[in-house]
Amino acid sequence: MMSKTKLELTWIGKNERKKLEPRILLEDPSKSYHASQKVTENDIFDNKLIFGDNLLALKALEQEYAGKVKCVYIDPPFNTGSAFEHYDDGLEHSIWLGLMRDRLEIIRNLLSDDGVIFVHLDDCEMAYLKVLMDEIFGRANQLNTISMTTNDPSGFKATGATVFSTVNFLLVYAKDRTQKPLNKIYIPKGYDTGYNKYLLNPDDHYKSWTWCGIADAFAKANGYKDTKEAKKKLPDTFDDELAQFAIDNAERVFQSVAIGGGAKIKRKETIEKSKKDRDKVYVHPNEDVEGFYIANGRQMVFYSNRLLEIDGEIQPAELITYVWTDISWNGIANEGGVSFKNGKKPEALLKRIFEMCTREGDLVFDSFGGSGTTAAVAHKMKRRWISVELGDHCHTHIIPRLQKVIDGEDQGGISKSVNWQGGGGFRYYKLAPTLIVKDKFGLEVINKEYNPEMLAEAVCKLEGFTYAPSEVNWWDHGYSTETDHIYVTTQSLSVDKLEALSEEVGSDRTLLVMCGAFRCEPGRFTNLTLKKLPKAILDKCQFGQDDYSLNVANLTDDASADDDAAQD
Repeated sequence: MMSKTKLELTWIGKNERKKLEPRILLEDPSKSYHASQKVTENDIFDNKLIFGDNLLALKALEQEYAGKVKCVYIDPPFNTGSAFEHYDDGLEHSIWLGLMRDRLEIIRNLLSDDGVIFVHLDDCEMAYLKVLMDEIFGRANQLNTISMTTNDPSGFKATGATVFSTVNFLLVYAKDRTQKPLNKIYIPKGYDTGYNKYLLNPDDHYKSWTWCGIADAFAKANGYKDTKEAKKKLPDTFDDELAQFAIDNAERVFQSVAIGGGAKIKRKETIEKSKKDRDKVYVHPNEDVEGFYIANGRQMVFYSNRLLEIDGEIQPAELITYVWTDISWNGIANEGGVSFKNGKKPEALLKRIFEMCTREGDLVFDSFGGSGTTAAVAHKMKRRWISVELGDHCHTHIIPRLQKVIDGEDQGGISKSVNWQGGGGFRYYKLAPTLIVKDKFGLEVINKEYNPEMLAEAVCKLEGFTYAPSEVNWWDHGYSTETDHIYVTTQSLSVDKLEALSEEVGSDRTLLVMCGAFRCEPGRFTNLTLKKLPKAILDKCQFGQDDYSLNVANLTDDASADDDAAQD
């Protein structure tokens, strides 16, 4: 009998789990930015831009934002071996997968039950990451693997020993697929020349309808004798003008399509009758589908059924598929007014993603902030956002870009399609330093950079409490339940102080006391739990590590040497 095993991806070091320190976030008001005045009543000001290692930032956000994020888009370094200017992505597979696993597990916790994650990759790690995401999110929660055409095989870049790659991928997973988290999205479609008939008398009863070819109708409507003359007079614009004529007269324009399946069986008698009575329009007796007209044995399908409003314009549309070739990656270098060689994504791509799974006011998240495209598009679309970036381009690219968005100066990208006029703002945060450091004697002590408020907030996170200092009770720094609270201090508490504290807390509440020392037996007070700082928290996590980034410096010496040899 086979032992019970599961299908999974394995790699060196997979079982090594990092005990991440849940850092607190410190706002730097000098880098936060807000519009000088409200542009609309729905302006959003509490967005977050976080400067710091994105794995530590994820851990910092986990407690407060668990279950609240509607959409995650991440564009991690592709691990192609050719380093970006701003990201060093030449990582060995195992380290890359391990670091991605750690991030994806926290991201899953952040997602709401109807939340969706989009991971943007090339083919270097896509297959591996898909198996990993099957494991983390559940294979049943995979929604799509979307293929995107990103460039053209032109010039010298198309040379090489393999077929030139023009495709990137989006791995799309739901937190819970049964929530049906994706919206139907339609994209513009060129004029379908199958719609080639034009109804001459639409206001008459359908039994009297007559029609002609759409090209002839267009020619006569524009004062030409026939189609031949119209094409001769309009050699360069005939097709475009005909397409617009079809849109403008969509209620008259139709095509004849075959009727099959149950629809054919149900209407068989009427279909046969219409075949014999040529060019006469029929409606099946007791027809329950509005506008189901039959002529010459075929259904008359009107062009108006194919038109939708997209970005404020009525145009022919079709339902989106999992192959995206319509988003241009050319000419995006100047979007947002920042340059980000080989790493920038089109604003139109993020707009489509957000339209697929979010509404105004929903929270979106990107832990690889890059040039700030995700935050910029989310802001223009009136979504709340959190973006994390460790690189210097957080300051050189993202902040200037978002300032232009907020001031309404950025009219590129999607601005015109969403009528962006500016407004809102964001708060800039950095990760606090590690809580525990070693003194000159090698002893682990509380970092002197922490003031009492920072210490209280940090210890609340470590102990799983919500930091919420009371304005009434000096000892109440936070809570885990309505009756369970926490007090944090570096003081040494005497028996007298503890007795007074116990009496003030009362018998209907409990208090976790995290202090420098206490001078009694730990169990002396039934409503107080006494623990010493920093001893009580030393095993909670790995203090002192500031960099979990996807950076080649994380490689072992052997792996680095192998990479160097491969590039020689």
